[in-house]
Amino acid sequence: MNLPIDHLIYAAPALESGIDAIEALLGVRPVYGGQHPGRGTHNALLGLGSEVYLEVIAPDPDQPDVPRPLWIPADRVAEPRLIYWAAKSNDLAALVEKAGRSGLKLGEVSSGSRARPDGQLLSWQLTGPRANPADGIIPFFIDWGDSPHPALGLPQGGKLVALQARHPAPGKVSAWMQMLGLDMKVEYGPEPALSARIQAPEGVVVLA
Repeated sequence: MNLPIDHLIYAAPALESGIDAIEALLGVRPVYGGQHPGRGTHNALLGLGSEVYLEVIAPDPDQPDVPRPLWIPADRVAEPRLIYWAAKSNDLAALVEKAGRSGLKLGEVSSGSRARPDGQLLSWQLTGPRANPADGIIPFFIDWGDSPHPALGLPQGGKLVALQARHPAPGKVSAWMQMLGLDMKVEYGPEPALSARIQAPEGVVVLA
C-alpha cells in the first residue's frame, strides 16, 4: 500500500461507544487521547502500524457550546463508522495551491493542538476537514512538524493493509486523487463510503 496514510477517523456519537466497537472488532481497546480545545471533540487512539493510527472521535460533552456541525462531524453520525482519513504532507500550502488550480478546494491551512494524558502537548497543521470535497473520500492533509507522531507508543490493534473507497462519481474523484499524488482507486457506489482492511491478531477484519 503506497498511500501516505496518517490516520483513519472513526466517528461515534459518544466516545465510549466508539471505543467499545473497535475493541469488539480488533480485540484491543483504544486509549484515551485528549480533547480538541475549541473544536468540540475528544478522541481515543489505537496504532495500526508504524506512524499510522486509528482515531476514534466523538463530541466532547465538556465542550457543549462549540458551534455545530463540528469540524469533524461526529455529531452527525447515528452509530460508529469510518468517515474520513488523513494523509501526510510536509508542504500543505503548496498542496492547497496545486489543488486550487485544478478546481479542488482543500480549505485553508490551520493549526491545532491537544494535550496528551501525560501532559505533553501535540501540535499540528492541517488542511480544512470542513472542506470535505468528496464526502470523506478525499483526505485532509496533516503535518505534525516537530511533534512526536501520535502512533508512537500506542497499543497496536493490527496493521492497516488496504483502504478502499466508493463514490457516486468515481471518475471525477479518482482524477482528483491522481492530481494529489494519491494512488487510490475509487469504485462506484451509490453512497460515498470508506472501508479499511486490517490484519488483526485473529485475522483480517474490515472496518467501515
